[in-house]
This record gives sequence, structure tokens and C-alpha cells, in this order.
Amino acid sequence: MRPGLIRLQVYLAHAGAASRRASEQLISSGRVTVNGLLVNVLGAKVGPGDEVRLDGRLLEPEKELRYLALHKPPEYLCSASDPQGRPLAREILPFRERLYNVGRLDYRSSGLIFFTNDGDFAARVGHPRSALEKEYLVAASGPIPDAFVEAFSTGIEVEGVFYQARFIERLGRRELRIILVEGKNREIRRVFSHFHLHPERLHRVRIGPVELGNLEAGASRPLKDRELRALALGG
Repeated sequence: MRPGLIRLQVYLAHAGAASRRASEQLISSGRVTVNGLLVNVLGAKVGPGDEVRLDGRLLEPEKELRYLALHKPPEYLCSASDPQGRPLAREILPFRERLYNVGRLDYRSSGLIFFTNDGDFAARVGHPRSALEKEYLVAASGPIPDAFVEAFSTGIEVEGVFYQARFIERLGRRELRIILVEGKNREIRRVFSHFHLHPERLHRVRIGPVELGNLEAGASRPLKDRELRALALGG
């Protein structure tokens, strides 16, 4: 056996292509070649000197793993590309190599989001079983009724999907602090819409042990070692 061999999906994750599980899907769907040959069965191994390509693009293991906290401004998209040409959050990072977001903040929302080139970290932190709290400050277009606070606290079904906040604190007639754990897609906006309300400002200030703090809009910083250790333990 050649020395230094690793599974192909591990190589893809180390090259920042995707998490190991998502890399298995890339392989199975026939998007990966090794030394010019299509590899679409799991279990293949590669080593030094092998040429690995995804959709024809040469992949190389990342020389340095990066873990960044970004203060995303509103009207930036968390995506690798956008056919509408809207600005991308990844474009305001200070690094030109491929970094991708862990989870999402929708186009109009602002606040804390992670970027990395470590596929395993992204899969672990972004998975619902990590049970990381996500804390938001929300300002509505009109007064928020007590019925909204009670319903979101105890749980409410909207269009067949069950939503429940871990914690809600009223900060004013139109302002709330909301803590979610599972974080379903556009959860806060969907519950607001159910009550015929609109969040004028939806701002995430914390993910697990990591706080946005005084990081300015558009700025980013590396995650601290203690933050990475806490995230590895589930926040």
C-alpha cells in the first residue's frame, strides 16, 4: 500500500470542497476524477502526487485552515454565487481563497456568521445536533402583541412547520431578544408574517459561545482558540 493514503472524501474535505458527508455525495454523483479517471464509488484512496478534480477544477488540500467570524451587513447574500448579481458576503472577507459560510443569514438580515475552509468544522457546527444557541435582536414594523411572544415561546405551527423559540425577552413595544436552537429556514420572519408583522431589523448577535461584540459591519476576525474549543464541545 502506498504511504500517506487517505480516503477520497477526506481529501475533498481537507481541500475545502465540502464536509466529508457532502463529499461522499459529490463522489457518488460522478463529479470527481482522480488522475483523469472518474471515481464514483466510495472507499477510494488518494495520496501524494495524485491529481484530484471536482467538476474539472483542480483541488489541493488547504495549506491553512481558517475560521472567521463576520459581521454581515444587510443586503449581502450568503451564497457562492448569485444569478441576480447581488453582493456576496464572502466577497468582503480579507482572503481570496475559497471560504464558505456555516449556516446562513438571509439577504436582509445582519450580524454574526462563520466562514471557513474546513468542511468537517462546517458540518459539525452547522448540524442541528450541535444544539448551538443563536441570539437575535429584532425590531418590528409595528407593536408586537403579547400573543406573538406567548405563541413563539410555547410553540406554534405555521404552514405545517412547528416553530418554538428557546427564549424571548421583550425590549420594547416593537423590539425583542430571541434565542433559537434549531434555527429552521427563515424561522423568525415566518412567525412574524403569521402575525402580519414585518421585522424591520433582524440582527444576530451570538452563535453558541461566540458573540458579535463590537465587530463593525463588514469586518471579520479569526475565531479564538477558546471559542473553537467550546464549539467543538457543542457550545
